[in-house]
Amino acid sequence: MTESSSVMSSKNGSVRLIATEYKVIELFLRSPNVVFSADTITERVWGRDSEAEINVVWVHISNLRKKLKSVALAYSGLIKATAPSEDKIEFTVILK
Repeated sequence: MTESSSVMSSKNGSVRLIATEYKVIELFLRSPNVVFSADTITERVWGRDSEAEINVVWVHISNLRKKLKSVALAYSGLIKATAPSEDKIEFTVILK
């Protein structure tokens, strides 16, 4: 992944990420195996004063999965979502 071009590459090709997708995947890759609540992702990616809602996080995660899957990058299946309660959703990237 290169920050200057926001491109993730594999032997099967590459995919360009929009700025927000880049920020989301960068957050995950800098903290592998850490569980982030949707609120934490919103705060870290969009900022503390953002009015972005949880569905915005879901949309960007979904888009990331599709893009990464399109070039067969292993990360696509590793972005996990869990719902420990009705009002809380958490995301993590599991790296081994």
